Formats: sequence, C-alpha cells, structure tokens
Amino acid sequence: MDEPLRQPHFDAPWSSEIISWSRTRGRLLLGHGESRAATVELQRCAVGRLRHSYPVGARDTEVRLAELSGSGALTDVLRSVAAAIREAEPLCRKVVYAVESDGGRPATVAAVEAAGFRYVVDVDVADAELSLFVCEPDWVTGADIDLDSVPGC
Repeated sequence: MDEPLRQPHFDAPWSSEIISWSRTRGRLLLGHGESRAATVELQRCAVGRLRHSYPVGARDTEVRLAELSGSGALTDVLRSVAAAIREAEPLCRKVVYAVESDGGRPATVAAVEAAGFRYVVDVDVADAELSLFVCEPDWVTGADIDLDSVPGC
C-alpha cells in the first residue's frame, strides 16, 4: 500500500474536524451547519476488516459511521462522505458501506441505496455477518456491453 489515505474535503454546509489520521485509517467529526452529523471512520479495505472478504482494490475505502444526528441523517451523510472521498481519491474504485445482516434492516438498506450505494455481496468477518454496499464512479461502472465486437475492429 503505497498511497496514503487522503483527507476528504467537505463543502458547505458540511464541515469536518480530524480526530485522528494515519496512512490507512482516519476518524473525523462531520458537521452539518451548526450541528454535528456523525463520527466518520474511513479505512483502506485492503488493510481493514474487509481485506479477505472480496477482491479489494488498493484504494477501496470502507466508511463506518457512529453517532448519527438522527434517523434521517444516514442518506445525507453517506452521500456527502462518498462524494468527498471520490474528490480526494479520484482513483478510488469502491466506497464501501457495510450493513449488519440481521434481517431487521429494511430502513437502513433503503437509506444506503438512496445515497447512491448498491448491494454487492454478503460476507462474514471475525465478529459479524455483513451485507456490503458500494458506491462506484461512472468510470468503474460504465462498460461497453457489446460483447460481439472487438474494439478497434
């Protein structure tokens, strides 16, 4: 892992305050206007709990949230964090958000999907069963689906 995790920048009305930062992991307080919206932890998937769960890319970043300001905040916070990561890390292929696979999560899944994430796979990690959702830039998801022709021919 050569590239350090870059600190995201948030545009108004969002703001952030770094709690801690290293080459592969960061924690920050995310604010919205005058209030705190969430505590955000970002980690390179290649060195975190998801490293053996799927074919991780070197710049894939997991987002973990705590202390959300309200039940409706998940969508707005995830959307803002994903956009800030994509801006700071243009070569990041996947922003990953994990939801515990406990069956009682329809509202959470709806909020995550409304933020632009899509379900990919269920995985087991040491202490949890998780459903992984990813947000990918257009350059990753855009593909030529004409399989009957070879480009340049």
